Amino acid sequence: MKAKLYDLNGDKKEDIELSSIFSTKIREDLVAKYAETEKFIQPYAPAYNAGRQHSASGTISHKRHEWKGHYGKGISRVPRKTMWRRGTQFFWIAAEVTQARGGRRAHPPHGIGRELKINKKEQKSAINAAFAATANKDYVLKRYASLSKIESVPKVIESLPKKTKDLFAVLKKIFNDSFNLVIKKKVVRAGKGKLRGRKYKSNAGLLLITGKNEKAKFKGIDVKPVNGVVIADLYPLGRLTLYTKKAMEELKW
Repeated sequence: MKAKLYDLNGDKKEDIELSSIFSTKIREDLVAKYAETEKFIQPYAPAYNAGRQHSASGTISHKRHEWKGHYGKGISRVPRKTMWRRGTQFFWIAAEVTQARGGRRAHPPHGIGRELKINKKEQKSAINAAFAATANKDYVLKRYASLSKIESVPKVIESLPKKTKDLFAVLKKIFNDSFNLVIKKKVVRAGKGKLRGRKYKSNAGLLLITGKNEKAKFKGIDVKPVNGVVIADLYPLGRLTLYTKKAMEELKW
């Protein structure tokens, strides 16, 4: 399996042989399983005795002549704590129950949750399959609905330019019509989502994978070294990806 190598002017230089990783069978089930394990959320719950720390009886009597009874008071049978007493007269406040101030929650989360796990061999197969999907036209076209055709994937660049504007000039030549998908765009969300912690919407943009010793930071695209790529960077399968020549050499393990 081969890929086209581009120079810093965006011109095709030669065809290079790809690592055997890019010939891996793409197991979507394993990739989805691995992606789920990365979504672990810490389980949370209130304290077991929260809202249950009052001196409030749960059995309220409405019998006549009953000590601390509710007969003739015209009040409900909710548990109450005594705030003050004058003879046989009591001032009560509802407690313990969910509708009372300081009471327990009605249906609290119970902290049920555990970390999802995946076997090491499955994990390796999943990440290899995710890399292989970046070199598969069908998966790239499936991920990007606005993309009708693509010449070849993956794209490999000889080295990295120093300036962002130089990189964008190269990317424009390499990706042609799909350049609008390369740059990450961030816009303010319409509607109430702005008030609920999701003010902005953004596309994924291009993923630039570098060698572990290559230092790069460009605004508008994600830059990751080979040993720092996680499944979330490549999932859903078929992300537009640009590799450096050094990154391709390091992938040949």
